[in-house]
Amino acid sequence: MYQPPIRIAIAGARGRMGRQMIEAVEADRRLTLAACFHRPDVAGDGLVSRDEALAAADVVIDFTTPAASAALAQSCAARGGPALVIGSTGFDAAALATIATASKTIAIVRAGSYSLGLNMLVGLVEQAARVLGPGDCDIEILEAHHRHKVDAPSGTALMLGEAAARGRGVELDAVTRRDGITGARPQGEIGFAVLRGGGIVGEHSVSFCAESEIVTLAHAAQDRSMFARGAIAAALWVAGRRPGEYDMRDVLGFG
Repeated sequence: MYQPPIRIAIAGARGRMGRQMIEAVEADRRLTLAACFHRPDVAGDGLVSRDEALAAADVVIDFTTPAASAALAQSCAARGGPALVIGSTGFDAAALATIATASKTIAIVRAGSYSLGLNMLVGLVEQAARVLGPGDCDIEILEAHHRHKVDAPSGTALMLGEAAARGRGVELDAVTRRDGITGARPQGEIGFAVLRGGGIVGEHSVSFCAESEIVTLAHAAQDRSMFARGAIAAALWVAGRRPGEYDMRDVLGFG
């Protein structure tokens, strides 16, 4: 039976990921590019207002900023749709609460990464942390991104930290800085290290450090097309879905 293409609107259409998403949507016959929009102060060929974009779409794909994503979630919920795929990272508690409230009215997929390989890594980290307890290993997460990334640790690194904490049955208490005389490392601490430079797309590793050996699980992104493919998978999955806040584990059936 014929299924009409899902109508996609792209938020932040002039940004790096926005441009990537436009190309990916236009290349997928299951989708149609319904609208593109950016900040209100940015005009150009093919851009419409946010309200026009929401009226034209079944799903909005949004890789912008935490504040813009939270505001967009509010706007979508106020209209009763469209569904939303959020790829922004670096949210504070207030923005997360706004998105959670919106998800009571619309379906939202929010993930720190839309990479299939990375989401598989999350599962492996949780399993390893379950076996390699705090008395056995210290956990260190290293992430590296391009010079333009504005939040740290990355949303993906925090996602890996949360997976490690789940494996150990604790809440994540991320340690992100070690300067000066810090004293011995406390047992059970989950540490983060950050590198920013050049055009690094995204590299993440989780090391389980014992006294006599180290186990490292790692993932490296080669280009942003993998994130676009994951976001498209999320858009196809979330279209017509009941209200709720989902992540890529739900999309991939890992949840």
